[in-house]
Amino acid sequence: MRDIREIGSLWGRGGGKPLVVAGPCSAESEEQVRATAASLSHLGVDVFRAGIWKARTHPGGFEGVGERGLSWLQAVKSATGMRVATEVANSAHVAAALAAGIDVLWIGARTSASPFATQEIADALHGHDEVTVLVKNPVNPDLELWIGALQRIYNAGITRLGAIHRGFTAYGSQLYRNEPRWHIAIELRRRLPELTILCDPSHMGGKRELVAPISQCAIDMGFDGLMIECHCAPEQARSDSAQQLTPAQLKTVLDSLVARSPQPLTDELQTLRLQIDQCDRELLDVLTRRMAVSRQIGVFKKAHNLQILQPERYDDIVRRLSEAGAQTGMSAEFMQTLMQVIHEESVRQQLRLYRPSQDESEQ
Repeated sequence: MRDIREIGSLWGRGGGKPLVVAGPCSAESEEQVRATAASLSHLGVDVFRAGIWKARTHPGGFEGVGERGLSWLQAVKSATGMRVATEVANSAHVAAALAAGIDVLWIGARTSASPFATQEIADALHGHDEVTVLVKNPVNPDLELWIGALQRIYNAGITRLGAIHRGFTAYGSQLYRNEPRWHIAIELRRRLPELTILCDPSHMGGKRELVAPISQCAIDMGFDGLMIECHCAPEQARSDSAQQLTPAQLKTVLDSLVARSPQPLTDELQTLRLQIDQCDRELLDVLTRRMAVSRQIGVFKKAHNLQILQPERYDDIVRRLSEAGAQTGMSAEFMQTLMQVIHEESVRQQLRLYRPSQDESEQ
């Protein structure tokens, strides 16, 4: 198996213009595709995107125009010079898109969540290393599943490979359509530092007014580009109308983006980083002392035949620290996540006292 850590970047990084992939959620008519593409070609958009096959949550909705839409993308490529992209979800989609000369294929969140579906696409891509493939994160927040999908495509010989962060499905009413959970994309960058990563603020936000702030946040974190849904008449769109921008609105978003320098090395910043390093060492010292106390508590529980898990005590700790954290500007979600990780490690330390070591069990 090829080592995906050797993957290179599709596009350069570093304070320059981000790559922009834009176009309608769905190709609905030849006129709509041509009109949208004509407007976007004047905005410096690098890749024109449009969904040909649309996976719907419920049957009976608009599921795309199918293969006839590929000729519309071919016409856009010929007329504007932009590269063109569409989503593929199975081997038949891949074969049709490759035959039509589509430059960029992306794998959607529902598909990347299925190793069987992703492998089917990888098999269909074998021998077509000229095509660029972008893999959206799975619907569920599973970094290993995301990396696994990327690895399957890479194993097929595709080196023009990138990822798209579009957020993760969350139950109930939320600010975002899909929760960003930026730390997962950050960890992907840490694990695969040269991999090109784009952000999809349209699907992440689900509302057109959230596209600009999410886009800026992605640029601030060093993402390589953006995939944004744009329609010549969003209010008439047959899918995802609430999150699509007009070309004029897209221009406003792109013009407002502020590029950040990746390496602002100054004496002031270095001093602040040294303070962070000191704080980290102090955190480690505090956690070390906390775990030592946890082990002492574990000894007491074992001696008195008490169960390790004490849900009421845990809930009280989370509640008190969440309230205290809010007073300092930290979110309740952050405090809950932090305490969950610390609690899990405390339980693990105490469980070691309840279970004999391998050497003891073999005696």
